[in-house]
Amino acid sequence: MRIVCPFCGERELGEFSYLGDAKPQRPAADAGEGAVYDYVYLRDNVAGVMAENWYHGGGCRSWLKVTRNTLTHEISSVEAAAGAGARQVAK
Repeated sequence: MRIVCPFCGERELGEFSYLGDAKPQRPAADAGEGAVYDYVYLRDNVAGVMAENWYHGGGCRSWLKVTRNTLTHEISSVEAAAGAGARQVAK
């Protein structure tokens, strides 16, 4: 599988690290233990198209949002992940 990084161009899969489903949102700092547990451990196992977070550690070190079919591995889009990996500041 090859991923087309928006900054570096087409690259081999070995340059990237899979970081999971891009859908879950980190719970607020005052969220209960149940919300944190759900965020860390409960994930959908999608058989089909899903948005995923990938890290381009072997290249530009950017966080990317990759839309990929988990059955065929066909990638339909790659974009910079807004806020992915960014430190969350409590308000």
